[in-house]
Amino acid sequence: MGGTGHSSPLDDTDDDVTNAPIWAVFGDLMSGLVGVFVLVLVGVMVVQMDLVSSLQAEVQKREQEEARRMALEQALAGPLQSGRVTLNDGRIGISGAVLFALGSDELRPEGRQVLQSLVPPLKVYLGERQEMLMVSGFTDDKGVQQGNKKFADNWELSAQRALTVTRALIEEGMPRSQVFSAAFGAEQPVASNADAQGRAQNRRVEMAPVPRVVRQPVAAAASAASAP
Repeated sequence: MGGTGHSSPLDDTDDDVTNAPIWAVFGDLMSGLVGVFVLVLVGVMVVQMDLVSSLQAEVQKREQEEARRMALEQALAGPLQSGRVTLNDGRIGISGAVLFALGSDELRPEGRQVLQSLVPPLKVYLGERQEMLMVSGFTDDKGVQQGNKKFADNWELSAQRALTVTRALIEEGMPRSQVFSAAFGAEQPVASNADAQGRAQNRRVEMAPVPRVVRQPVAAAASAASAP
């Protein structure tokens, strides 16, 4: 009873694999490629959305800064027209020569008049926003004159000048809660200290509206931190 050509079960399995339709294999391959493409596309879309969001935030920030600058410029239209006050990048500048004699922290009458003209518009401007006024004092890089025992160095001179202006603003009606002073000495010059003209520009007082820091009460902050 010899074999007459019957195939074994193993042979049937091999034939099924060999004779599998090509379109089925191609379909599986395409399904995999489509899946990869979708993942890549989703990743690209996420990156693009993040980029668009960042650009929109930057545009909004610049628009807000421009609106803030224009509002400040409009509020200070009168003092700016006098020529004794400047406005650059949101910083109100007053020449040190207008406010003080060289090496002194005593306010000149002309300087007080300038400050008087600034208080009303600044009160309105600050009152409409969550901002405060920072008064900053600056000097040139020349040391305090010999014989001037009132100030140890430029830091102390710039600090006292900023404090004098701050007090004058308060005396003219600026709320204490809306103004504070800072000192920078010879740091942050706006011109070269190599000549007298440049040094005169660096001896100045600047005022700039800055965001008000809103502090939570300690108890409220602790409750918020412990909340589930």
